[in-house]
This record gives sequence, structure tokens and C-alpha cells, in this order.
Amino acid sequence: MSERHFVKYTFLKLDPAWRRLDGETRAQDKREFIAACEDFADGHLLQSFSLVGTRGDAELLLISEAENIDRIHEFHVVLLQSGLMKWAEIPYSFLGMRKSSEYSEDERVRPRGFLGKYVFVYPFVKSREWYSLPGEERWRIMQEHIQVGREYPGIDNHTTYSFGLDDQEFVVAFDTDDIGAFLDLVQRLRSTEASSFTKRDTPSFTCIACSLERAVNALDGEPIAALARS
Repeated sequence: MSERHFVKYTFLKLDPAWRRLDGETRAQDKREFIAACEDFADGHLLQSFSLVGTRGDAELLLISEAENIDRIHEFHVVLLQSGLMKWAEIPYSFLGMRKSSEYSEDERVRPRGFLGKYVFVYPFVKSREWYSLPGEERWRIMQEHIQVGREYPGIDNHTTYSFGLDDQEFVVAFDTDDIGAFLDLVQRLRSTEASSFTKRDTPSFTCIACSLERAVNALDGEPIAALARS
């Protein structure tokens, strides 16, 4: 149990009024935000992604991972103290835990980052009819679903579990360098038997992997000087 890590998906949206502030105020707000993230990233996995141009209701995604929920909590408390967060809202927030799949031997317990240029995230809920099926029947159905996924080796699955922790049952996340291949994969998965037991798999987020500084600068299109290093 101690090996299971928490994975938190925090989506941010900035008040447009923030962009009308003077440049130095915005730069300071961004520096404080970056400093809070770098403090957490010293010893924990933290990755940033931009949604500018791909969604209208979210502009930045932080994926943080830690060995316990307390550290996730502490990180977000510090984050909220930054100037940038005074102008931000969190329109979506998903919490999951790493856990090995009962249908596959793929390793999902150990922490690992997203390596692709693009990341796709969505909450996922299965119907109650799915859980009423015998275990061996669910296993059989999922083998087709898993086999389709293995036909796309350039796409990596980072699904985490949320039962009782959040509104969804899973946080499904993929990364890849090929957006077209991901679209084809999802289209094919729609025709599998397992897909008929899907209750909800939206909203769906298309995210562009980038450095924290680049993701933050995308919020107003203006670069800031790198933080001074001691």
C-alpha cells in the first residue's frame, strides 16, 4: 500500500482582467507561482501543460504526484498564496491513485512522468451493470480493449484510480507525439464491447507538454526573466 502514489490533475483558468494589469505585476505574479511549483518539484514529480488554444475553459494543467495526500494538500496551499492564483480559478480538478490493473500485467504502481509532446486527460465512469458481471467475464471483455491499445505502441496509458476519492472512478490519461494516432485509437475503442459499459468519459482535455515557465508565459504571451538561483 505504501508504494501507491497520489496523482493530482489541477486545471487553471485566469481571469481576463489579469492580462490588463501592468507587466511588472504580472511578472511578479508568475514568479511567485513558479517558485511554489519548484518548491514542490524538489523531491516530487510535477509536470506542466498548456491548454491555450485547445480549450476555452482551462489554460494550464499541473500534474503533481506525491506519496501521500498531505503533501498534495500542502503544495496547493502554498500555490494559492502566489499572486497568480489570486486571479485564477480551478474549473477542473481530478484526484487519482496509482494501482495495478486487474485486467493487465502492465505496471502502473511506480511513479513515472509523461514523455509525449501531447497529453490527453478525461474522467471516466463505468456503468453499474459492468460491476455486476462476473470477474472472469469482465476480464474477457477487457482483453479486446487492451489488445486494441497495444496496436498503438506510440501511445502510453497513465490511468489512475479514483474510487471513493473523487467523483470519477478513473482518471484516464495518455501521452503521445502523434495526435492523429490517438484520435484513431479512441475511435477504434468506441467499437469494443467494453465501450458499451461506459457511463461518462468527458470532458476531454488536449494538453501540450511544455516547461513550467513556457506554460505560465502562455497565459499572457509575455516572457519573464528566469528566477535567480542561489
